[in-house]
Amino acid sequence: MPRLRVTTWNINSVRLRQDLVLKLLAETKPDVLCLQEIKVMTDLFPHDPYEQAGYRHRAVLGMKGYNGVAILSKAPLERIDGPDWCKKGDSRHLTARIGGVEIHNFYVPSGGDIPDPKQNPKFAHKLAFVDEMADWFRKNRKPKDPMILVGDLNIAPLEHDVWSHKQLLDVVSHTPIEVEKLGKVQKSSEWVDAVRNFVPEDQKLYSWWSYRAADWALSNRGRRLDHVWVTPPLKKSLKGYSILKDARGWEKCSDHVPVTVDLAL
Repeated sequence: MPRLRVTTWNINSVRLRQDLVLKLLAETKPDVLCLQEIKVMTDLFPHDPYEQAGYRHRAVLGMKGYNGVAILSKAPLERIDGPDWCKKGDSRHLTARIGGVEIHNFYVPSGGDIPDPKQNPKFAHKLAFVDEMADWFRKNRKPKDPMILVGDLNIAPLEHDVWSHKQLLDVVSHTPIEVEKLGKVQKSSEWVDAVRNFVPEDQKLYSWWSYRAADWALSNRGRRLDHVWVTPPLKKSLKGYSILKDARGWEKCSDHVPVTVDLAL
């Protein structure tokens, strides 16, 4: 596998946006596509269109109406069972080994609107989930393991990962406590932020624009919630990235856009 192109996308219902997924596959041609928030039970996932598109190897962890993650691959994959995060059984993490590389596909809880774990159980869940991520990787994996972590992590950690650092400091996804805890996940396996490997931290970079915006493109009040990380053995393999901002303007689009990273293995 000399080249590995990995794309991550919170699709916000794989059945509702099946045509958009097929459009992405045809235009971007990833070797591996990781989807989050598929919102379908595992046994009802629409396999046939992706089989016909050449993605003959698939792993799906779904649930009825909410959450859910999937990995579509051109190359054979070996599914690896992971933990039941926060003991909620809510289908937020899927792991597969592809060509000697372990790929972790995450959908971190969004956390609701109130950034106080005492007032908001959803925010408490989010913080506990991210804590468990850091603890699990520290105990079960090593930085020398060739791994890729992708997904909607629902946290924009850097100042220029949001449209206004000052105005979003008390908004869920950019609060100091979330950023601190995500930093611990990064340290757990010495993860490298693959996209920021190419884009300096002082440049604005987004992957999500709210549905609430009357004109999302004009206001451009985005956040970088979708990430691709690699462990140190893969850092030198990083060759490029793309964030498909145009996808936010597709008909019946997700509020997230695909993020792609190219590696030469």
